[in-house]
Amino acid sequence: METRTIFFVGKPGCGKGTQAKLLAEKTGWPMFSSGNLFRELEKENTPVGHKLREENQKGFLSPHWFAMYLYLKTLFSVPGTSSVIFDGFNRKVPEAELIVDSLKWLGRPFQIINIKVSDETMQARLAKRHETSGRADDAPEIFPERLAEYKKFTEPAIELFRREGVLIEIDGEKTPEEIAQSIRRALNLK
Repeated sequence: METRTIFFVGKPGCGKGTQAKLLAEKTGWPMFSSGNLFRELEKENTPVGHKLREENQKGFLSPHWFAMYLYLKTLFSVPGTSSVIFDGFNRKVPEAELIVDSLKWLGRPFQIINIKVSDETMQARLAKRHETSGRADDAPEIFPERLAEYKKFTEPAIELFRREGVLIEIDGEKTPEEIAQSIRRALNLK
């Protein structure tokens, strides 16, 4: 089977993490989540940990260079013939450009899965997740900032992937199982 490099993108609460995890479970491919890596760093009693925690609680995206440091560090640790799944490393145009450049340079085929949901679905899912997890960045008062960050930074990154011909659009308004099936179909996986 060919080597695959799959990225997930979409609005906060669209189900990126859930779908990346489901795909990893189905394929056995390793999955790396920028959110998980950032949350681990936030727990550290370091200047970086404090800064990440402070910005996350305000609903801000991390600096693109920091996300790209984590992405490249992870990518370079993956054997050349291994498939891999990335969740959330592609939320700004400089990140998208670096992803395209680095993977073309390595000769790794890649696809970007954009899970599309309405603003209302995003807000409802974040509120529900906030109730169950208590994550500060999911609090209802942070929603406008997170949506503004998405529109300002992530939508242009998605357009770059569309122009590159690597974007796959998936309807994220369905059940997690239906979304997972749509993703597997789009990737020609059983």
